[in-house]
Amino acid sequence: MTTNLLDFDLDGLAAFCERLGEKRFRATQLFRWIHQRGAHDFSQMTDLAKALREKLAGTAHVQPLRVVSRHDSADGTVKWLFDVGAGDVIETVFIPEADRGTLCISSQAGCAVGCRFCSTGHQGFSRNLTTAEIIAQLWFAEHFLRQHLGKSERVISNVVMMGMGEPLQNYAQLVPALRVMLDDHAYGLSRRRVTVSTSGVVPMMDRLGQDCPVALAVSLHAPVDVLRDNLVPLNRKYRIAELLQACARYQAFAPRDFITFEYCMLDGVNDQSEHALQLVALMREHQSAGLSCKFNLIPFNPFPASGLKRSPMPQVLAFARILMDAGLVTTVRKTRGDDIDAACGQLAGDVQDRTGVEQRIASQRQSMLGGVKVVSVAGTTR
Repeated sequence: MTTNLLDFDLDGLAAFCERLGEKRFRATQLFRWIHQRGAHDFSQMTDLAKALREKLAGTAHVQPLRVVSRHDSADGTVKWLFDVGAGDVIETVFIPEADRGTLCISSQAGCAVGCRFCSTGHQGFSRNLTTAEIIAQLWFAEHFLRQHLGKSERVISNVVMMGMGEPLQNYAQLVPALRVMLDDHAYGLSRRRVTVSTSGVVPMMDRLGQDCPVALAVSLHAPVDVLRDNLVPLNRKYRIAELLQACARYQAFAPRDFITFEYCMLDGVNDQSEHALQLVALMREHQSAGLSCKFNLIPFNPFPASGLKRSPMPQVLAFARILMDAGLVTTVRKTRGDDIDAACGQLAGDVQDRTGVEQRIASQRQSMLGGVKVVSVAGTTR
């Protein structure tokens, strides 16, 4: 069996080349051919010695993912479905804007966290993606878009690990992929322009700050534990206070001077003025520990299994106003690609669930007796 070279960051590729009896500069040449030029045929790599090309042909390959389908939104958003084998299909989304091109990448086939408002979580979890499968999404999208748009320069300026899966539950495969994204011999992305989104895997947040600090977005979605327990099940393991302490620790290493908190606006669930005031109190409590933040309010993208509704825009704006009046930087995310189910929370692909998600969700709903209500906790507002 030959080795997929998309699995390696530069250090890993150098080690592979050393095993072939080659020096590190050959790995750098090979790395550039693969990532900067999009080459997957070793015979195209004309500045590599013929003997090395012959070695590579017998021991390695560059294996892209098979495209199942492509969907183009009226707003320019593009969604690809990629086959990752064994009946699993993942989704990747490109979002073009005037000043940037953002690629939303998946890290798992499915997701085991099971957030109520996320279509991926309702589909269950199959497996972690390999580093090669994570990078192959960027490799394909970058070089496809260059060819499609007739551009020779870089098209993708930002990467967000916000597709299918919880990236920090696939840490060992995530970090080498991030290093490839950041490497000047590959995609040369700024640490400020690569974002990992997490629902709050606290130990891995601390490790990421040490190993490969990039921008961090945290899926908060509630100001108090009793509500977040029902929206983000991982909260039962890592409570809000513990999560925010980890955010403050991460900020010391982060390339940005703030942590982004994502907050999905759910009608009658977490969108009331009371919740906004609780968020203000929560942030004030943790700002003294050095936490600086920005809120990104996300209009919910409904899907039938959720039993949830999108907050009306006047309610979203009133919620935002409370946060902004308290001095919290707040934006409302513009929904993109919802006509092709490519918007936030809609990515579902097609995975072979190994977690019994349907039974778990049914059990949770039964215990909630019809759904989450507005929660008031004494002493948390002021």
